[in-house]
Amino acid sequence: MYDIAFSVLGCLRAGTRVDVAWLVDSEGLDGAEPGAALALTAGGGRVGSVLGGAFDDRLADVAPQRSVPRLVTLTVGVTEALVAGLPADARARFVVTPAQALPTAFWDRVRDRRPAGLVLDLPVDGEPAVRFVDPDDAQSGLPAGGSSTQASGDRVVTVLRPVPALVLVGGGPVVAALQPAAALLGWQPRVFGNGGEAAAVIAGLSSLDKVVVVGHDPEVAGPALVGALASSVGYVGLVGGRRAVAACVAWLGYLGVTDLSGLHAPAGLDIGAGPPAEVALAVLAEAVAVAAGKDPSPAVPAARAATP
Repeated sequence: MYDIAFSVLGCLRAGTRVDVAWLVDSEGLDGAEPGAALALTAGGGRVGSVLGGAFDDRLADVAPQRSVPRLVTLTVGVTEALVAGLPADARARFVVTPAQALPTAFWDRVRDRRPAGLVLDLPVDGEPAVRFVDPDDAQSGLPAGGSSTQASGDRVVTVLRPVPALVLVGGGPVVAALQPAAALLGWQPRVFGNGGEAAAVIAGLSSLDKVVVVGHDPEVAGPALVGALASSVGYVGLVGGRRAVAACVAWLGYLGVTDLSGLHAPAGLDIGAGPPAEVALAVLAEAVAVAAGKDPSPAVPAARAATP
């Protein structure tokens, strides 16, 4: 749901109808990602996906048929079984609703990548009822843990808790080492080789999230760093040797970026890291420290890195 929030809010501001669907439960299907959702517009626009996109086309057909929240059950047909390799006759049940029918407080929380909860009463006959619940409220009665959706009778309870995103820009052994290490921390690594694509994603991140740039091609590193330093991202790191970092920092200055207080360059605690796995450890340790409010000085502060 967090991935579609900005697109949904853009439609709501423009007065454009946008429907949202997310998985409640399934039989015979694996691979459901908690918190995943699909946004659909009448013009055929789509953002996000559920169950690997296996039901996206059918959800797009169903969504505009009604203007109230409801439960929709879909069964894997012959086409899905052949094309997506899904077991025939497997079943999935979704909440399908106009985004406008969900409370404003819910979308505000999702936009800000904060925990959010919904309790939906969706009787087959009768008026649906939807209310926002704050998962941070100890009296909320919502299940603990990560994002989840549970159903009991006609009632659906959806809880969203954001997973910290680690946006990795660049490639090579260090990026390869960072991905599994970040997953061990419960973070969601996302790799981009294109700085422009990374910048578009970074714009929607929050203080919960991290950005690490590996490599110093200005066309790749530049847009990502400019976007990250202008955002509310909680940690921005630039991996590289002193000379490479100095060149990149100088290039940022050429672009008019003078406030480097949020840049950790070279990224990582000074633990004498050598191989890529050790560099990954140093970078993630620094990011953890920053998130905990124990911001250590970078191995070589950005201000010094800019000095030849």
